[in-house]
Amino acid sequence: MLHSRIEGKGKPLLIIHGFLGMSDNWKSLGFLYATEEFQTHMLDMRNHGKSFQSEDFNYEVMTQDVLDYCFEHQLEKVSIIGHSMGGKAAMLFATTHPERVEKLIVADIGPKYYAPHHQEILAGLNAVDFSTKPSRIEVEETLYPYIHDFGTRQFLLKNLYWIEPGQLGFRFNLKVFNRTIEVIGKALPEGAVFNKPTLFVRGGNSKYILDTDLPKIKNHFPNFELVTIPNVGHWLHAENPKLFFEQTVRFLK
Repeated sequence: MLHSRIEGKGKPLLIIHGFLGMSDNWKSLGFLYATEEFQTHMLDMRNHGKSFQSEDFNYEVMTQDVLDYCFEHQLEKVSIIGHSMGGKAAMLFATTHPERVEKLIVADIGPKYYAPHHQEILAGLNAVDFSTKPSRIEVEETLYPYIHDFGTRQFLLKNLYWIEPGQLGFRFNLKVFNRTIEVIGKALPEGAVFNKPTLFVRGGNSKYILDTDLPKIKNHFPNFELVTIPNVGHWLHAENPKLFFEQTVRFLK
């Protein structure tokens, strides 16, 4: 069963993080949604955060994990926010189980195929040798030649934890990600349609959702609207949480 953080009471709202993320990335926003009378479920997807690790990693099994989570928590109908990889998982869940989804929010990802583009990040993560028992600072120094962006490094370093005194490790399943990286950019299947209200939120500085992608989005999500948050990139919910929250809660309400 997926691990989650649950805040508040009210209508169920699932939040699905992106690749190499976890529920903790959403705890501040999750608390805000809870103040708007949503019972907010911030999930750790398989091979991420505190959830179980598995050799199987694709959107089909992630969709089944979310369905199993809904059964376990007796959630008959939910709204979903999914960012990046989480947006892909949310799109597949909504098109596969539309009767269970009231509203869908997809943050900075489209239904199209994306070529693998995490190679530098994976190279940096694979360069960390935990057998030498590095400190957090030493892990960051190893990542720096591969990942110059400070925000991205801090995002990844949130996954460090003490396996035992003096021994750090990553929470995510790097071994499986090395083998399954092609999965992350997989397109939504042809013919997959969700007719209920859907909000796509993109970053003004991001290239993940282009104007040329809108016809394809409409094919899959006929009842969609698009909001662009200016002056932010792919991590739009972290770069401008206030505007992200305002736009998404307006849609949910």
